[in-house]
Amino acid sequence: MLTENRHPILTVTPNPAYDVTYVVPRIDLGAVHRVAEVRERAGGKGINVARVLGQLGVRAHALGFGDNAFAMALRDDGIDHDLVEALPRVRRTLVVRAEDTTSFWEPGATLADGAEDELCRRVEERLTDARGVVVSGSLPSGADPGLPARLARLAVAAGVPVVVDTHGEPLRRAAQVPGVVLMPNTDELADLATDADDWKTACDSLVAAGVRAVVATHGADGMSAVAQDASWHASPPERIAGNPTGAGDAAAAATIAHLSGGHPDWPALLAEAVATSGAAVTMPAAGEIDHATRERLRPYVTVRRDEELHP
Repeated sequence: MLTENRHPILTVTPNPAYDVTYVVPRIDLGAVHRVAEVRERAGGKGINVARVLGQLGVRAHALGFGDNAFAMALRDDGIDHDLVEALPRVRRTLVVRAEDTTSFWEPGATLADGAEDELCRRVEERLTDARGVVVSGSLPSGADPGLPARLARLAVAAGVPVVVDTHGEPLRRAAQVPGVVLMPNTDELADLATDADDWKTACDSLVAAGVRAVVATHGADGMSAVAQDASWHASPPERIAGNPTGAGDAAAAATIAHLSGGHPDWPALLAEAVATSGAAVTMPAAGEIDHATRERLRPYVTVRRDEELHP
């Protein structure tokens, strides 16, 4: 477990959600399903990152948009937070666990005017005491797609490592910020590539243009990191069955925790992130990890330089 530091890592969740999990034996279209178990709590990608950081012994401070009820739910869960109360309601994400995991994600409500400036002001104010920033997830309706990039620029200007985990146009704009670390998944990598490029070529081009690194998640196949000096791929020692919903958030938590320590050792970072991601898959809800699984997987994660994969 990582040692707690008095300087927090900031996690930013522009589009929070109440994470709802239904557990059923199976799903039959057109049938009535009696839910065996229901879990609900305040979440969203950045909130899940903050939860995992806490379980790793790393202090986190959650920022983003929300409403009063959502802020109260975070307080009841013991999550240090500072929300701009600028949403008329907070959406829900529904995960149905049966033979496979099926998810239903609501869109976010319309953001109040002036909320983005206020969020940026609060983040910038806290950067003087922060040792890392993660900007995670989608944006609520009406938000500027350049918001993650704007937040990333503030962190880079303050000399604080920053990870952006988003998709679509916000990801493309964040990719224009020199010094940022991007964390797309396999599908989101397509947003970074042109018709003429594969994702690896696109990542090489982004790094050459100033992106600090691209840390890509490939689901059960592991993770890759493309940095200025080299690129690597990390494979888990086994396939983990369970709920993959929070795996990327766990990987982001491990990534920023490593980056916050100074100059990154990319192979070590990937081993930590893959093991932490696998430890999240075994848990019933996003934002949780199983420490025994993490410790069991970590020594056996295989990390290879790209040249070894493609001689």
